[in-house]
Amino acid sequence: MSSINSRAQPLIPFYSRARRLSPRRATALSSSPPVASGPSWVGEEIQAVARPAASAASVGSHPRQIARGMSRICCEHSPGTSSKRYERYQRQPQNVDLPELLPEKKKKPFPVPIKKMLQASRQDKRLARMRIEKPLEPPKNGLLVPELIPVAYEVLDNWKVLIRGLSQLLNVVTVYGCRKCPQVHVGPVGHQIQDCYGTGSQRRNSHHSWVRGSVNDVLIPIESYHQFDPFGWRVKHETRFDYDRIPAIVELCIQAGVELPQYPSRRRTAPVRMIGKKVIDRGGFVDGPKPHRSEDCISLLAELDTFSNQQGQSSTPSNVEELAEKTLKAYLNVRRGVARLMRKYTVKTCGYCSEVHVGPWGHNVKLCGAFKHQWRDGKHGWQDAVVDDVIPPNYVWHVRDPTGPPLRSSLRSFYGKAPAVVELCVQAGAEIPEEYRPMMRADVVIPDSEEARLNA
Repeated sequence: MSSINSRAQPLIPFYSRARRLSPRRATALSSSPPVASGPSWVGEEIQAVARPAASAASVGSHPRQIARGMSRICCEHSPGTSSKRYERYQRQPQNVDLPELLPEKKKKPFPVPIKKMLQASRQDKRLARMRIEKPLEPPKNGLLVPELIPVAYEVLDNWKVLIRGLSQLLNVVTVYGCRKCPQVHVGPVGHQIQDCYGTGSQRRNSHHSWVRGSVNDVLIPIESYHQFDPFGWRVKHETRFDYDRIPAIVELCIQAGVELPQYPSRRRTAPVRMIGKKVIDRGGFVDGPKPHRSEDCISLLAELDTFSNQQGQSSTPSNVEELAEKTLKAYLNVRRGVARLMRKYTVKTCGYCSEVHVGPWGHNVKLCGAFKHQWRDGKHGWQDAVVDDVIPPNYVWHVRDPTGPPLRSSLRSFYGKAPAVVELCVQAGAEIPEEYRPMMRADVVIPDSEEARLNA
């Protein structure tokens, strides 16, 4: 009768029944051998129940441990398997989404969350209210960081190699730029993708109007005002012509410790002291030397500026592949070095336009013509900059076969993108860097137009 009642009872999970095992039942289970025809984990379950069930006190006092141990054994598929697979895919993805175009009528996203910025601002106000000096570390206090001085020299040397290599590779690889929009294409012929949004694009069905490009189309020039003392007088709108405009990377290297006689910089021996946002001790104002245009400055700008290195002025290289590898390596080193310098040295950018200023705070020049500039009286909306603000990647469509047909709009979902410098060097014979391979979609097979139309 008891057996019939036990069969009529609803099914109870195995781990819950294990809690109700009596010492005799546990002993009988431990003495019986595991079934050979069943799965291998059945015997392990029985042993797992029998071990804690050796005494009546252990069974009643540790039911959770029994259930937890059995749940670990009975689980055939661990949930960590999918997470490990996802982590492995993140380390080496097959392809990634193409970069999005930021809308012109919105401000750039802040690199630092607003909550952290407000928290730091409240902390500074609290210290200023108590008249406590703000703790500053180099280079926030005007002093140099000794371990970053070799990094600055390395970045400047790679910058020279990059500009020289691009000017020579332009004699081998053709670059086109659209007359009506800022888009660039690297290849023997311009692509036929209808994505032009410039003036008159409706009459041309959004086709581009291609012309031959230059170094400035591949490596977008970003300039900044050179200041003798970044903590000194701010650049005003009336005094903007008293300062030289040099590449922002060069100005960052100068403030990081690079010595250029043509562009001197003040090297402090005593730190700058601040209470809140007010500077209480900067060591006095020191007027720097007036900017001069000598032969030395012109020769230096020829190595550091992209405007002086145009197509046709450099000789055609003898070993194109070696030069492409060298130029691509210099480009990657420049980006890594700039990212390392920007972790310490402050670089500001406008949230609405491409203006960049190297220094603790932005300038007061009223030349911003971007979205809602009338509300700001032409002033820039300064925020912290990122590496892409100092070295814009300038993404272009990746041409897998330069000798093949031009790119078409019907197959644009199968094409990848890459920075213009990387695409130029790859078409010249350099290997594709691993960090740009997923975006270039090198593993995606490009179908014919008929196959793409039949594809669901």
